[in-house]
Amino acid sequence: MKLLVFVLNKVELLDELLEGFAEEKIGGATIFHSLGMARELSHAGHEDDRFLGSLRAFLDPDREESRTIFTVVEDSQVEKVVRVIESVVGSLSRPDTGIVFTLPVDFIKGLREDKAAK
Repeated sequence: MKLLVFVLNKVELLDELLEGFAEEKIGGATIFHSLGMARELSHAGHEDDRFLGSLRAFLDPDREESRTIFTVVEDSQVEKVVRVIESVVGSLSRPDTGIVFTLPVDFIKGLREDKAAK
């Protein structure tokens, strides 16, 4: 099993993304409000910093935060989840779409029995 983490930059696509997950029977996602480092530094008053100044050129000034979605999936479901993500947000190779990664899960307790047993 894998913990799949997706940082969604375009929060207006969250409902469409979750509907896509539901259609593909991908459930059990947890969603956090999140904020990137450059945006946080900007709010903290470090706007004059050269590093942040160069990053701000790549930031969407209207986007204040992101959503980070966590879900535990079978190894075989990872490609399907990524297909759903890219069908909603576009190719993740494009800027300002998001980032997805997985981590191995070596212990689970509290997950529905039918999902955990696989």
